Amino acid sequence: MSEHFDIVVIGAGIAGASIAAEMAPHARVLVAEAERFPGYHTTGRSAAFWEECYGGPGIVPLTLPSGEWLREHGFLRKRGALYLAQSEDASALDAFEASFAGTGVTIERLGRTATESLIPSLEPAWTEAISEPHCADIDVGGLHQHFLAAAKQGGAELRTGYRLSSAERHDGDWLLGFENGETVRAATLVNAAGAWADHVATLAGARPLGITPYRRTVVQLRVDPAPDPDMPLVLDINGGFYFKPEGGRLWLSPHDETPSEPCDAAAEELDIAIAIDRFEKVVGWTIMAVERKWAGLRSFAPDRLPVYGADPRVEGLFWFAGQGGFGIQTAPAAARLGAQLLLGQPRDQMTQAIDAETYAPARFG
Repeated sequence: MSEHFDIVVIGAGIAGASIAAEMAPHARVLVAEAERFPGYHTTGRSAAFWEECYGGPGIVPLTLPSGEWLREHGFLRKRGALYLAQSEDASALDAFEASFAGTGVTIERLGRTATESLIPSLEPAWTEAISEPHCADIDVGGLHQHFLAAAKQGGAELRTGYRLSSAERHDGDWLLGFENGETVRAATLVNAAGAWADHVATLAGARPLGITPYRRTVVQLRVDPAPDPDMPLVLDINGGFYFKPEGGRLWLSPHDETPSEPCDAAAEELDIAIAIDRFEKVVGWTIMAVERKWAGLRSFAPDRLPVYGADPRVEGLFWFAGQGGFGIQTAPAAARLGAQLLLGQPRDQMTQAIDAETYAPARFG
């Protein structure tokens, strides 16, 4: 006879680990991870920053309360961020400032002199910037392990190498089959499968929402001069690149978004070349070596907002997916909200200002 759980969470990345941590004290929870290690895909390949504006105004209600929690628990190290612009980008800066007006984020427009003082050897073409002073590095590994440990302490069970192969409703429960031949029963199935979210939905008989994985590339460079460890995260106002110091080296991304099938993503040489070409137009530093390269998949719903809530058609299916590149920086508030929605709990100080309908799967009809 199959084991019975109140809730089975598919995926043990930051999404699955965080919501399991919130639910474990209140229900019998199983976290089923397809890979041998939790966080193997997107969570383990993050550029590791918390940035108030990242993801756009629709993500701010999740980002700000998460930032407070992350600071209180010691997972942030202040860095600051600069969105660089050239003279022809004034309208883009205006639009950026307008889009975040009234959201609670802290931004400031800087001229060339102030910008250059923060980025040595900045090329002349870059004339101004928007500063986001509260940007911080995230201890992603520490945060992920915190949630996994909290889930375990709350009574949740983690099983790795546990890839879902079937999901059928029987007598008000899910009968879930896994590729290793094992089965379990559960009242609720939580789809926290990241790039595989639509695949899991299909197995459960639900309509896929169009959650699409996109490849994002990062390279680690050794540069001369070595970057100041306190230099801000530097982003292009038009989304062409970002880079930041990390352990005496520089992490650089071409800010690519290439649609992909769910997979073990790998960096492609063309994307690396594009990243380096763009970087060399920003600062007059010498690239001594490309030391590492990797890629991860960021998964977006069609409107680029996350999907949190009960499926409108399939009983017992709960979505916790589509978190793009902001799933880590929003994890505390998102997981708290998701657990409250699923368990029917009242809102608390962290989630009371979040409009859950904005992220509900029913918004897709």
